[in-house]
Amino acid sequence: MSSNVNTVIAAERPVPLHSVSYRSQSNIKFGVIGYGYWGPNIVRNLQSLTGTELVTVCDKSYVSRKRIHKACPNVYVSADAAEVLGSSEVDAVAIVTPVWTHFELAKAALENGKHVFVEKPFTTNSAQAEELIELAVRNKLQIMVDHTFLFTGAVKKIKQLLQQEELGKLYYYDSTRVNLGLFQHDVNVVWDLAPHDLSIMDYLIESRPEALVATGQKHLNGLEDVAFITLYFPDNVIAHINVNWLSPVKIRTTLVGGEKKMLVWNDLEADEKVKVYDKGVDVRNREGLYELLVNYRSGDMWAPQLEQIEALRSELAYFVECISSGNAPFNDGMAGLRIVKMLEAANESLSKRGALVCL
Repeated sequence: MSSNVNTVIAAERPVPLHSVSYRSQSNIKFGVIGYGYWGPNIVRNLQSLTGTELVTVCDKSYVSRKRIHKACPNVYVSADAAEVLGSSEVDAVAIVTPVWTHFELAKAALENGKHVFVEKPFTTNSAQAEELIELAVRNKLQIMVDHTFLFTGAVKKIKQLLQQEELGKLYYYDSTRVNLGLFQHDVNVVWDLAPHDLSIMDYLIESRPEALVATGQKHLNGLEDVAFITLYFPDNVIAHINVNWLSPVKIRTTLVGGEKKMLVWNDLEADEKVKVYDKGVDVRNREGLYELLVNYRSGDMWAPQLEQIEALRSELAYFVECISSGNAPFNDGMAGLRIVKMLEAANESLSKRGALVCL
């Protein structure tokens, strides 16, 4: 064997996790399961976050474990998720694995008294999500679903503007999230990309959608790679989400229209990601006639200053705060369940070529 391989194998056979000594009893001790695309970002933030202690990182892949050893030489590395889930040294588990694994891993974590931070989407179906929520309540544990965009400066500002009724009565929410690839083999484009937009929409719009329609098509690997979702809310509010793996360009744009003003959020802009337009339409009936008088209003555009933060760091800090305080996060299991229900409804509508599905 090469010396590098010997080093890794030796590092993977340290003293058992339960006998490792850690610095502080007051810190919340984390285990991370999954070190693929998103896992390294979770690990990096947990290592530097005040009030947390990264105890162990787990991945089945030998190559990934080598990467963990290189990035975190002082952290216990495991190939067995059960070791992490059953350890008395771990207070909270971050699950950063494919969606089909979420339920079993999260259930085992909750049964072993661990708080759970789980990558989106929460679960593969609503029955699983409901079971995890009930288990967390019964064991007085926290669940947070990783809807990272809710912690960006842009979404925080949009939420503030809506709460202050800066846009007036809400008319519509229209989001486009398209690019070329990356194709997934276990979920379609709706389950891959739409959770971002659905979670943002769910957070920004106070009311809940009553029904949705989804259309799409499969072109390359037997799963929908282009899809359009329309959601109907009370008070004539409508939302539309366009997700696409086959676009020649990358677009991340959201339009929010209100009675007073309209807003554009372009997440790919380096500066001025959010722009508010004092544009709109005033409509009134001419007295005595059935004609409509339409007056187009065009005013200033302004770009509000946004909080400059790393969203994931802010989200993990909030999770730690919720664990310490016992207060449920706004992106908790119930929020995750709402998104899963919308994803299920979208799949049902897709299978019926755009049939209306009530929520």
